[in-house]
Amino acid sequence: MIGGGINGAGIARDAAGRGLRVALVEQDDLGAFTSSASTKLIHGGLRYLEYGEFRLVRESLAERERLLAIAPHIVHPLRLVLPHSLQQRPRWMIRLGLFAYDHLGGRTRLPSSTRIRLSHDPAGLALKSSFKHAFSYSDCTVDDSRLVVLNAIDASHRGATILPRTRFTGATASATGWLAECQNTVTGHKIHLHARVLVNAAAAWVNEVRAMLGFPAPQPVRRVQGSHIVVPRLFEGEHAFLLQNSDRRVVFAIPYAERYTLVGTTDVPFHGNPRDVHISPAEIAYLCDTVNRYFKRSIAPADVAWSYSGTRALYDDGASEATAVTRDYVLKLEHGAAGNAVLSIIGGKITTYRKLAEAALRALQAWVGTSGAGWTDKQPLPGGDLPGCDFSTFAREALRRWPFLAPATAHRMARAYGTRMDRVLGSASSLEMLGENLGAGLTAAEVDYLQREEWALTAEDILWRRSKLGLAIAGAEARRLELYLKTQPGRATRSKG
Repeated sequence: MIGGGINGAGIARDAAGRGLRVALVEQDDLGAFTSSASTKLIHGGLRYLEYGEFRLVRESLAERERLLAIAPHIVHPLRLVLPHSLQQRPRWMIRLGLFAYDHLGGRTRLPSSTRIRLSHDPAGLALKSSFKHAFSYSDCTVDDSRLVVLNAIDASHRGATILPRTRFTGATASATGWLAECQNTVTGHKIHLHARVLVNAAAAWVNEVRAMLGFPAPQPVRRVQGSHIVVPRLFEGEHAFLLQNSDRRVVFAIPYAERYTLVGTTDVPFHGNPRDVHISPAEIAYLCDTVNRYFKRSIAPADVAWSYSGTRALYDDGASEATAVTRDYVLKLEHGAAGNAVLSIIGGKITTYRKLAEAALRALQAWVGTSGAGWTDKQPLPGGDLPGCDFSTFAREALRRWPFLAPATAHRMARAYGTRMDRVLGSASSLEMLGENLGAGLTAAEVDYLQREEWALTAEDILWRRSKLGLAIAGAEARRLELYLKTQPGRATRSKG
């Protein structure tokens, strides 16, 4: 498995659970690129209905239900409010789209869509008075990078070898498969792995990997940059907004990290190095202008507390604009020297990663001998075995069990770890038993756990991907974390069962 984003981790989990021997290599941290740069949503993609992507929307909505069931700690319901403007899509079109959205995917856990008058709903308090009507519908939010890590943990527990910071450098074909050559990017140590088949889940690097395997003609991949900004909180409440633009693109405004609002995304063509993707001034202006058309409180580029960007490697279906390019996935099975198989993954969205993994295993059945039976829709992800899938009750019980935690810290950890909080906190009965306080409720015990069982190596791994505490821990506190990590060498090895 080449690539440790959500698709690679999801395929590794599914394959390991079917008894296959699996090794996953990732040149950086798990989920370091596109999979941690999403809008943090598990959703059907309401706007995809306009492009006739009914199968993708149906599959995505069905997956939304499944992910709520297997990961209720990191996936949770979100009410979205869609203010209506006479200058944009007519109300009848929105009502028709929402009717289809409610019924396409077998919704059982989430409320159906409704029409609301903004003068009678708390959601209207933050909006300009010119907006009178809106629609409300349901989707889910997710901790995207933790979704990657939890799939990798489960794959490891089922026997997979997970090797972050290990770059694939080439492979030699033989009569029995591939001999893959890899190199640890920290130590320089070279690793050789034998595989019957190679799965190329390298995302933005998918064609570069194919070229290394002897396929010079590139697959039709279109790189699209999506950027987000995080600003001080624009509105009260736990709902989010879907904002329509005159160019028919949409922008989400979502509560984030208690005191902030996440705004995004953009869709612009990208032609550079995927490791060097940054938000442009034009993208910041676009997102600020969108917010300012709707909200009473205006924002400017100076209000941006943080921004992030990712490169989506989409299947190029010939759409004239980046926003219209399909988000569906395409699997390309090719044969290299000696007839050995390579499966390349193109496109996809985080919501459908699990179905993509099932499709990948079906495509490889002739080479690896797996059955067509899926299992990942029934087995909870690590920490997701909450009694009755009831997060609220679990969070209250966690605070009762560890009353010395600040309520915000207990809630954050319950969200991040679910029932694996035991592995972090154990029998601790005081904050002092958790070791050094590294800021914002992050303790040495949690950092040790992340190094020991979640492959975290750097402060960036911990603050921006494992815990989302990067906005709360900065300056001297961040440097203290870096110093602490330097005193704990060699802990980021592999997840233990």
